[in-house]
Amino acid sequence: MSGKLLSISDAKAANITVVEGDKGAQAVHDLITAYRANRRTGSANSKTRSEVSGTGKKMYRQKGTGNARHGDKGAPIFVGGGVVFGPKPRSYNKKVTKSVRKLALRKVLGEVIASERVLAVDSFEIADGKTKSFVSAIKGMTDAKKVLVIAGSFDEKTYLAGRNVQNVLLMTAAEVNVEQILHANAIVIVNDALETLAKRTA
Repeated sequence: MSGKLLSISDAKAANITVVEGDKGAQAVHDLITAYRANRRTGSANSKTRSEVSGTGKKMYRQKGTGNARHGDKGAPIFVGGGVVFGPKPRSYNKKVTKSVRKLALRKVLGEVIASERVLAVDSFEIADGKTKSFVSAIKGMTDAKKVLVIAGSFDEKTYLAGRNVQNVLLMTAAEVNVEQILHANAIVIVNDALETLAKRTA
């Protein structure tokens, strides 16, 4: 398989809207931040003085000992006591509007195409379903360390052949996101994916 370098003019001819210049940088930042925040489990949890194990009995009598006044050993000043203002389970989810998502996609597509990291191919399929054939096909197009292949769809044998290749990611044009595009050193776009990308950037 061999690919043709995709240019900005080729992308525009395929009705893919791209952003050139500085516009859209903030949209990309906001979207990547949202991706990372939404992956957080938010499961950090600390116990307050009412939740730690142990008795709630007063440590010693209020007066006459010469010591400070204390209640139970669960107070935050004692080892094994509760935590003041500690983390509790929470959601870190961030919402990003459709317009920002679209602008970010336009921006990163424009950047990777302008940096000559995108190859266009007529088709990408591994008929025998073998990993060796998959690796050979990728090497025949690029020697980049991290490769993203975008197509309208992939057959089962192609997925089977590529599942153990860690540096190559197969994504459909409908599902690929900004983070995956930025992460790749080289991007291979199958021609049947151009129409879907054009719709997503329109």
